[in-house]
Amino acid sequence: MWSLPTGPLQENAVLVAGAQNEGFLFDPGDDAERILALVRDSGVTVRGILLTHAHFDHIGAVQPVREALRVPVWLHPADLPLYGLGAASAQRWNLPFIQPEAPDHEIAQDQTFTAGDLTLIARELPGHAPGHVVFLAGTDGEEGVVVAGDTLFQGGIGRTDLPGGDHAALLAGITRELLTLPNATAVYSGHGGVTTVGAERRSNPFLR
Repeated sequence: MWSLPTGPLQENAVLVAGAQNEGFLFDPGDDAERILALVRDSGVTVRGILLTHAHFDHIGAVQPVREALRVPVWLHPADLPLYGLGAASAQRWNLPFIQPEAPDHEIAQDQTFTAGDLTLIARELPGHAPGHVVFLAGTDGEEGVVVAGDTLFQGGIGRTDLPGGDHAALLAGITRELLTLPNATAVYSGHGGVTTVGAERRSNPFLR
């Protein structure tokens, strides 16, 4: 697992690989050259780009990275409208942005993604964005990980005051999809450091 903060909003691009060094790249938000350097230095063969959601800070490097790696891009269809608004959204922050071409494939509930010996399962968790998805790997044991995007953070949860946000849906989804996982499950969030399900269950003020 690798997590690389990118861009002015310090969005984490996440690289996940199994023992056979094949894997997936999540949310390449900015700094395409740094992301590509991470992939190169890791030695991981990336089989695709998986997007947790389509806010501009999570998709800003999609186009140059997909072209360099020659891999397909997956996104949940409910976030396609946000995907198309990336340039307009970035402009409100006065930030440069490369509008990516359309995703290659849609993500569905319980869809599995396999690269070598790595298997990921997609779970819908809307609230921060209508088509937000989290990805689980190995969560049937004590070595599991979750790529959580902007749902659950160390000491926080995702914003719900943006278009398409739904606070009740976000809390219900976190309870249903994340808090049911083993305490040791590592949570790789879209911003900030790595945490665990157990730590957030115990001390996250938004989950009380």
